[in-house]
Amino acid sequence: MRIDSHQHFWKYNSDDYPWISEAHEVLKRDFLPEHLSPLLKAANLNGCVAVQAMQQLSETDFLLQLAENNPSIVGVVGWVPFCDANVEAHIARYAENSKTVGFRHIIQDEPDDQFMLRSDFNEGIRLLTRYSLCYDLLIFERHLPQSREFVDKHPSLSIIVDHVAKPSIRKNEFDHTWANNIRQLAKRDQVSCKLSGLVTEVRDADWNTELLQPYFDTVLEAFGPKRLLFGSDWPVSLLRSEYDQWLQVVTSMIAPLTSAEQAAIMGGNAARIYLKQASV
Repeated sequence: MRIDSHQHFWKYNSDDYPWISEAHEVLKRDFLPEHLSPLLKAANLNGCVAVQAMQQLSETDFLLQLAENNPSIVGVVGWVPFCDANVEAHIARYAENSKTVGFRHIIQDEPDDQFMLRSDFNEGIRLLTRYSLCYDLLIFERHLPQSREFVDKHPSLSIIVDHVAKPSIRKNEFDHTWANNIRQLAKRDQVSCKLSGLVTEVRDADWNTELLQPYFDTVLEAFGPKRLLFGSDWPVSLLRSEYDQWLQVVTSMIAPLTSAEQAAIMGGNAARIYLKQASV
């Protein structure tokens, strides 16, 4: 099964998506399954995992409704208020829906870089294992040291790092701090990593596969092919890349791997981690 493990849907309005600024004009419109479907078909992908892009329960409901009406959405990573004392009621309700595969909090936007270590936040996160759900970790490189402490608080929780933890990518200036920290995080076996979002972290005017290759090589060495997941980050990726262009980049980077390893990255790992399907 070939799966895009990370993309977003929304009906755009400026109040719900304030992070879409004047610099993001291409994103200021609706992005729905009917817009993604031809891209999945052209890429020979069987389905996708829809990931939250705003922190409201209404969006989790919206994504699950889309999943109910669109079989190509194989899973939803939603949002719940993890710091709320009544968060389990929300988790339990959503867990009844088979399309709910996990949750995410937009940690990268929290003003406190130590937010993920808050006791109330971790009490909410701890509930996910009770319902066999995953957690998507959305952070910047600067959050990696405290991420190790966060992960160690939840040894039985499957955690997926979004966008390889967003290193700062520049020509002739490899992010060694990121590389050292991502290797340390990868030592935790329950942590996986998405090959997504790299193009929007490039700080130069342009990018190419050669610029991104060292970052791919680093996470491949750190996580191995059994813990890497292909993701497009569509439509956010449109800021720097068309859907097929990013697919071609990932395809070229994983080409030296065995066919089984490539298949794992291109969907097998997502099916195993999110959908609890046995590896074949």
